[in-house]
Amino acid sequence: MTQPRMCDLELRPILDAVNQVLHEVNRPVPLHIPTLKGNAWDYVKECIDTGWVSSVGAYVDRFEQMAAAYTGAKHAVAVVNGTSALHMALLLAGVKRDDEVLSPSLTFVATANAISYCAAVPHFVDVDEQTMGIDPDRLDAYLAEAAELRADGCYNRTTGRRIAAMVPMHAFGHPCRLDPLLELCQRWRLTMVEDAAESLGSLYRDRHTGTFGKLGILSFNGNKIITTGGGGIILTDDEALAKQAKHLTTTAKQPHRWEYNHDQVGYNYRLPNLNAALGCAQFELLPSYVEAKRRLAARYIDAFADVPGVTFLAEPPETRSNYWLNTLVLAPEHASARDDLLSALHEAGMLVRPAWTPMHQLPMYRHCPHAELSVTESLAGRALNLPSSPHLAGEPAS
Repeated sequence: MTQPRMCDLELRPILDAVNQVLHEVNRPVPLHIPTLKGNAWDYVKECIDTGWVSSVGAYVDRFEQMAAAYTGAKHAVAVVNGTSALHMALLLAGVKRDDEVLSPSLTFVATANAISYCAAVPHFVDVDEQTMGIDPDRLDAYLAEAAELRADGCYNRTTGRRIAAMVPMHAFGHPCRLDPLLELCQRWRLTMVEDAAESLGSLYRDRHTGTFGKLGILSFNGNKIITTGGGGIILTDDEALAKQAKHLTTTAKQPHRWEYNHDQVGYNYRLPNLNAALGCAQFELLPSYVEAKRRLAARYIDAFADVPGVTFLAEPPETRSNYWLNTLVLAPEHASARDDLLSALHEAGMLVRPAWTPMHQLPMYRHCPHAELSVTESLAGRALNLPSSPHLAGEPAS
């Protein structure tokens, strides 16, 4: 192992802690890779053997049913990826051109992109250290200054644009503080659309993430806790919205045995049966994956318990996290050591990564309205994700 270069933070104890957890794992250790077991091959092979590989097939229906049953949502609509799911959810929530949508700046770019696909404007707000999700207390104070209620909704005092919705994102699988965020949405007449792309298997007060807002979404990208290769799900309890979601994501084609009639501008977003087949096999194993990832997180928590200068991001109170990506946060006084630590871990064969560049610092979103974002900017410079694949936990103790 290459000797790490010294800086203002002692790196050796951190490398030793990671190695304590992953010492039996071959190098390099990827950040997160899929675990494809169980009926995956049989289900996918059935699609190939029968020719039912496109967006019409029994596995699509089954995948939607499994997603609804697992999350507790009344309806689930499968689409090609999480970004398209969020785009469609925002449209169904009534987001229109030139509306503003409140969103964390500390998020994957898809959150902001989906807002832009609606010709709407992301309005970035700050997060809290404990959840890395939208901070309801800071947002409450910010809206009191920046927004006003009119007869037809909430408006930005400065831009004059309507603030139509809020998109809380559950960072790295940890549920954010949904109850106070819902109270803010009610008070300011905002529609909540949950970005639960990373939090399949995570609970807030014993209820699954993605089911608190008017709509929510999940992602099944190759690096998620289960995967369909790509894939996403729109969750809602509203039957009319679910029907509209399925219609619009199927190019708004009206049912007919041979005619091609479309009554709206639709989208070719439906999930292929081939991908859904893989997803069904993955859903069958999801509880074991969640438990494996929680065992892995517990090992990290134990390994880092006495390591100075860093904190392991544990699940917030009143939640049960899937620990999608295990996250280490440097103390503020050691922020300058982040890149040295990333380099040392990579040299040791641990393919870690930093948190995302905040959205308000990206060139296409620098012009967007935003609150004071000091916590976001601080966390973005101090957080890094550790290897988190379910198989790294090994087998449960007997």
